[in-house]
Amino acid sequence: MTLLGSIALVTGGAKRVGAAIALELAEAGCNVAIHFRNSSAEAEQIAARIRSLGRCAITIQAELQDPASWPQIVDRCVTELGRLDILVNNASVFPTHSPDTVVGFQPEQWNSIFQTNLLAPIGLVHHASRYLAATGKGKIINLTDISADRPWPTHLAYCCSKAALAALTRGLAVALAPAIQVNAIAPGIAIFPDEYGVELRKRITALVPLGREGSPQDIAKTARFLAESDYVTGQIIAVDGGRSVV
Repeated sequence: MTLLGSIALVTGGAKRVGAAIALELAEAGCNVAIHFRNSSAEAEQIAARIRSLGRCAITIQAELQDPASWPQIVDRCVTELGRLDILVNNASVFPTHSPDTVVGFQPEQWNSIFQTNLLAPIGLVHHASRYLAATGKGKIINLTDISADRPWPTHLAYCCSKAALAALTRGLAVALAPAIQVNAIAPGIAIFPDEYGVELRKRITALVPLGREGSPQDIAKTARFLAESDYVTGQIIAVDGGRSVV
């Protein structure tokens, strides 16, 4: 479908991959609602860039750990932008400062990760589905991870939450068809966490068949493809330079 005039909601849209997706959809013709948690200045900068393209943009501050925020985010988008055509569940928790291992198992940490990475996406879908179905061409795009299929023992809760989100993607694709298409993108190295040093980045990149890291724009272009496509649903597209096949 053409995206000109469509309304997209991108969670975690102020920085990194989320910002790239918001800008890519705006360049394709979307008006965009940018959800953020703490990055107010960055969200406003992305909104300003979108407006400079001649599109509408709003920013929505909300804590996805709070279930009460889920309907509020959706309602704010629909009230201010008129409707909702595309939901991008990009926001994610990826712990780097605390152990996410068997030895370091903490129920509170698992609950927190699953709340943002799994429950918030289904909560947003629950509240957004009637709007997404209204045109018969609604799109949901989830951000999973290649680690959903090959989990890392140092990030167990994160990997399990992304595996659950992958399963949710396939289930929703059946449950919401034919009015809504549901797909996911599984990034590899789209952008390294700031905490990763040079040597660690080199070791990880060496495992990628294409021999380099990807970029947020690689993920954003895939999101645009899924938003524009009218005959793809239930798919999880790995954008990882071939890492998932070695």
